[in-house]
Amino acid sequence: MDGALAVFEGKKIRKIWHKDEWWFSVVDTVEVLTDSSNPRNYWNMLKKRESEHGIELSTFCVQLKLPSADGKFYETDCVNTEGAFRIIQSIPSPKAEPFKLWLAKVGYERVKEIENPELAQKRMIETYKAKGYSDAWIEKRVRGIAIRDELTSEWKKRNVKEHTEFAILTAEISKATFGMTPNEYSQFKGLKKENLRDHMNDLELIFNMLGETVSTEITKKEDKQGFIQNKDAAIRGGTVAGNARKATEKELERPVSSKENFLVEPEKVKRKKLQKL
Repeated sequence: MDGALAVFEGKKIRKIWHKDEWWFSVVDTVEVLTDSSNPRNYWNMLKKRESEHGIELSTFCVQLKLPSADGKFYETDCVNTEGAFRIIQSIPSPKAEPFKLWLAKVGYERVKEIENPELAQKRMIETYKAKGYSDAWIEKRVRGIAIRDELTSEWKKRNVKEHTEFAILTAEISKATFGMTPNEYSQFKGLKKENLRDHMNDLELIFNMLGETVSTEITKKEDKQGFIQNKDAAIRGGTVAGNARKATEKELERPVSSKENFLVEPEKVKRKKLQKL
C-alpha cells in the first residue's frame, strides 16, 4: 500500500497510477492543506463557491477507486498534478500560500524560457546536476534529447501519429539497437515508472543516439512518408546501431546493455567508483 501513498508533512495522500501518470485524492489533498475536520464537506463547498464564479473544479477530476479506512475501495475524486495545482490555487488557506507563490514563480520562469530557450536548457542541466549526474553524462543526455527532438519533428512532418505510432517506432529502434523494447529494457534495469534514458550509462546513451540519428537521416534522405515507411527507416536505423553495439561488445568482451540504474546510487558516484578500478 505504501506505493499508493504520497506523504506531505507527515500526512498521507492516496494516489493511483492512471493513464501513464499519478492521480491524487482531492479530499486527502484538501485535508493536508486546510486541516479541515471534514475535508469532504470542505471540497464540496469549495466546488460550489468556485462554480458561482463560473469555475467548475470537477472538470479537473476523474472518479477512481481508492482504498478507504475500512479496507474497501470506493470511487473517489482524483486529479493529476496539473489539476492538483489548479485546485490548490482555489484554497484560501495559509498552508496553500507557499504552493501559490511557487506556482507563480514557476509560471514566470516558463514565460522567460519561451522568450529565451537557452534558459530552459540551463534549468535542465542544473536539475540533472542536483540529481547527482556528472558533466560528462549530462552532455550526452542533453545531446540525446536534441537528437530525439529532431527525429520526432521529422515524424510529425511526415504524418506519423503522436503517442501510439511514435511509441511503436521508438520501440522498433530500441529493439534493433539493443534487442529490447523500451518497456523490456526498463524491466531489465529494474525500473517502474522512471525515465529509462535517465538510467542509461554512457555507452547506452551513445548507441541510443546512434540509432535515432541514423533513423532520422534515412527518413530525410528517402523522404519517408506515413507510419509504414517510417517504420522501415526506424528498423534500419536501429539495425545500424545494433551492429555497431555488437562489434563494440566483441571488442570489449562484455555487453553494452547494463542492469545498473541510478535509483539508489547517483551516476556521479558510480562513475567515480569505476574510475578507481
